[in-house]
Amino acid sequence: MKKLQAGVLGAGHLGKIHLRLLEQSESYDLVGFYDPDKNAAAALAEKEGYTAFDSIEELIAAVEVVDIVTPTVVHHEMALQCLAAGKHVFIEKPITQTVAQAEEIVALANEKGLKGQVGHVERFNPAFKAIKSHIENPMFIEAHRLAEFNPRGTDVPVILDLMIHDIDVILSVVNSKVKNVSGSGVSVISETPDIANARIEFENGCVANLTASRISLKNMRKTRFFQKDAYIAVDFLTKKVEVVKMKDAPKEPGEFDLILQNAEGVKKQIYFEPPTIEESNAILEELDTFADSINNNTEPIVTLGHATEALRVAHQIISCFK
Repeated sequence: MKKLQAGVLGAGHLGKIHLRLLEQSESYDLVGFYDPDKNAAAALAEKEGYTAFDSIEELIAAVEVVDIVTPTVVHHEMALQCLAAGKHVFIEKPITQTVAQAEEIVALANEKGLKGQVGHVERFNPAFKAIKSHIENPMFIEAHRLAEFNPRGTDVPVILDLMIHDIDVILSVVNSKVKNVSGSGVSVISETPDIANARIEFENGCVANLTASRISLKNMRKTRFFQKDAYIAVDFLTKKVEVVKMKDAPKEPGEFDLILQNAEGVKKQIYFEPPTIEESNAILEELDTFADSINNNTEPIVTLGHATEALRVAHQIISCFK
C-alpha cells in the first residue's frame, strides 16, 4: 500500500499526538508541520526532529494529505485552502464553527474529487467497535459525557466540545432522520454553556437523552442503548461493554438460568453476550483508515457529510439556549 505524504497544521496538545502517531503509522510518511507560534515550533522541531515549515503554503505544497489540528475557528479557512490546492484533508472535530462553513467544505471536496475525514474518534473506540454490530434499531439511548474543568476547549459551548462526540455516535447507529431537538444549558465558568442536556427525537420513535459537562468532579463517558430484547452499555472511558439480551425461555430451564415472566405469562431468559474487545489506538486507527480510503478510493468511516450532520444537530441544541 502506498505511503501518503502527510503534514500537520497546528502543533498544540492534540497536534503533538497526531505528529507522533503519523510518524509511527505504516500508512504515512510524516513530512512536517506548521504552527504560527514560531518559538514553540522551533522548540518542538529540535526536540522531536520534525520538520517545521515556515508557512502554511509551503507545508501544503509538500504533502498529499493535510491533518488539520488547529483551533476550530480556523478549520474552515484551512480546509478550503488545502482542498483548493488539491490536498486530502483530515479535520479534527468539530468540522467547523457553522453548518454553512461545513457545507462549503463538503461542496469543494466533492468538486475536486478529494477525500475528507473528521476526527470523531469515538467511532474508533475499541469498546464501541466491539458492540456496534449488536446495536439494532435502538429506541432509547442515554449518554453521559462528564469532564473535569480544563480551560482548553472553553472557546466553544460544551455541545461542540464534548457532546458532539455522542451526537455523532448516535447518528451513526439510528437509521432515521431527526424529527425534533430540545435542550437546556448553563454557563457556570465560561461565557458559553458548561453543562447541558439535550433530547433528540427521531422519526422512527427513537429518543436520545444526552448530558455533557466540563465542570464535573470526575470523568465519565458512558452510553446505554435500549432495544427490543437487549440492553447494551458502552463505557468509552474504561473501554468496557455490557450486552444483556433476552430470548424465549427454554421449556425446562437450567438451575442457573435467569428467567423473567411478564404480566401476560410470557417467559424470557436473560443471558449475557460479552463481545471481544480488541485493544487499539483510536486516533492512529482513524488516521490509518483515512489513508485506506484514499488509496482504495472508498468512503471514509466518518465523512465530511457525517460531521456536518452532527454539527447541524449540535447547533439545533445550542439554539435552544437562546
